[in-house]
Amino acid sequence: MLLVIVEGIDRMDIKYLNNERSTKLHNDNGLVYFSFNILDEYGIVNGFSTRLGGVSRDHLSSLNLSFHRGDKEAYVMENHKRLAKAAGYDYRKLVFSDQVHKTDIYKVTKEDAGKGIMRVSDIISIDGLVTNVPGIPLMTFYADCVPIYFYDPVNKVVAMNHSGWKGTVLNISSRMINTMIDDYGCSPDNIVCAIGPSICRDCYEVSSDVAVEFEAAYTKSEYNSMIISKNNGKYQLDLHKANYYNLINSGICDSNIAITDICTCCNPNLLFSHRASKGLRGNLGGFIMLPE
Repeated sequence: MLLVIVEGIDRMDIKYLNNERSTKLHNDNGLVYFSFNILDEYGIVNGFSTRLGGVSRDHLSSLNLSFHRGDKEAYVMENHKRLAKAAGYDYRKLVFSDQVHKTDIYKVTKEDAGKGIMRVSDIISIDGLVTNVPGIPLMTFYADCVPIYFYDPVNKVVAMNHSGWKGTVLNISSRMINTMIDDYGCSPDNIVCAIGPSICRDCYEVSSDVAVEFEAAYTKSEYNSMIISKNNGKYQLDLHKANYYNLINSGICDSNIAITDICTCCNPNLLFSHRASKGLRGNLGGFIMLPE
């Protein structure tokens, strides 16, 4: 097996949840990001950044992609330029989400290109982006929450969801799939999905009020498979599995779903994690684009 060595970290150093390999690790002159095999097979530009290969400093080092974490604007812009060059998209056409842990979806058009990076964006309070326009990269941001990627190879539509526990229990994926069906003519049978790196159950402790919401939103068997009680009023929650159920229950075929087995919190030297860093962190970016 080929090992990619990057600043002391190679593929064997990444802590996985199991032995599945749904991702490919890319190294472009020290800039490291993941792509998803299920999307690579269709030639879709896609990926999930790491914290390696940028110019940001201290707790934001080094590939922070957020303009809202106290970083220098010039550093963040340089980080975006580097990632875009490595992954093969035009950073000037990026469209950012404005995440608030809800379920609203925004349909991106040609006129939206550059919103959030080259000009002030009017895309407000949005956790899901979808488009059928080639050449416009969609980007959502993470530091433990779940990135979910969508692609319909028949109707040529791509989409991304940011899904924290609130977006998960409110089923933002169902909203996205319904938008793809109603507004783009997609069929769930054709849609392929990837669930990207995010916090794992062992690292994600939640309170009883959160557990109660999940208990109400899922079947008993689903709930029991995603929640473990610690018998002290705290629970361990598996957001990967909850989002898998959201996709399955929305009509996505099991064979069309790839679940990445990488935890942000278990890999703090590779990925930004809000919990691992106690909030002292930058932001990772998930991106997807229809090729031109």
